[in-house]
Amino acid sequence: MRDIRLLCVRTLPLLGLLAALLLPVGVTAAPAAAAAPAAADPVRVMPLGDSITGSPGCWRALLWNRLLDAGYTDVDFVGTLPTQGCGVAHDGDNEGHGGELVTNVADRNLLPARLAATRPDIVVMHFGTNDVWSNVSPDRILAAYTRLVAQMRESDPDMRVLVAQIIPMNPGTCAACAQRVVDLNARIPAWAAATSTDRSPVTVVDQWTGFDTATDTYDGVHPNDAGNEKIAARWFPALAALLEAGVPGGPGEPGDATCTASFRAVSTWQGGYQAEVTVRNTSAAPVTGWTVTVVPADGARVGQVWNGTLGTAANSTATVTNASWNGALAPGASAAFGFIATAPATSSAPAATVDCTATS
Repeated sequence: MRDIRLLCVRTLPLLGLLAALLLPVGVTAAPAAAAAPAAADPVRVMPLGDSITGSPGCWRALLWNRLLDAGYTDVDFVGTLPTQGCGVAHDGDNEGHGGELVTNVADRNLLPARLAATRPDIVVMHFGTNDVWSNVSPDRILAAYTRLVAQMRESDPDMRVLVAQIIPMNPGTCAACAQRVVDLNARIPAWAAATSTDRSPVTVVDQWTGFDTATDTYDGVHPNDAGNEKIAARWFPALAALLEAGVPGGPGEPGDATCTASFRAVSTWQGGYQAEVTVRNTSAAPVTGWTVTVVPADGARVGQVWNGTLGTAANSTATVTNASWNGALAPGASAAFGFIATAPATSSAPAATVDCTATS
């Protein structure tokens, strides 16, 4: 299978055109065949990472052209960043931000807005080089991976994710970086196996083996032409396999408004606590209003709310709707409300289950 979501351009053969022109006067041509149904949207692929992906990230151009040569003409590379050179015709949209740390992207919640703006079906992720250079631990990097995958699934529950064991690095200013990459890469397969689901598989792509910083980079970190060829060659079979299998569903249409809610304890005291709930528009459509259900753990009850309207609470469940000034959320935008909860003296650390429903 090649054209999972293929828009075919049909050309009338030359002989057929001549025959039509030479029909005798008075002879009626056969009625035209019914128009073919409109093709589905192309599969949207987001290249995600740092400068190795985006500046200029010429492996993307090579990968794009490998796909075209193999007949995969129904693919759309997506991202909030445009093409950044390479001198090769290709679909250059990408999400490769030079200098970014994957841990910062996760900690600052930068990905949801980018997902909402581009609505990918597949994410191709080579991320963590700057974290390794900054001596961020593999535990923190993998925790960031987990958070990003969760945000991808909020954007599309059927998200397919390709995650690289990142290329080696050996810059002159970081003697320890080479071993740090080895340490991180050794942890990625087990992380992927634990994170992958049948509905949203996470596939590891080994970009490390056979990559030589002496011959495949120009500075010990960033790929040169030979390195770009190797990276594209490793991504291609994994991405082609996903395209062959087909991408079910995909993210919601622009008219489907969705939101998520997340809980954070702010402070605690004997018999109660203060918390904050963040509401985020995870769709490509504007949200005009939202409602969050809050179910505190351990028998706690919501008693006071600000920046929202508290509904009737029953069985420890509270509903909070937006205030007049914070209900409208553009794609990727967020709002927050706070609340005070009373809790039994024997309760454990504050926790609550929160769920969001959006209107558009």
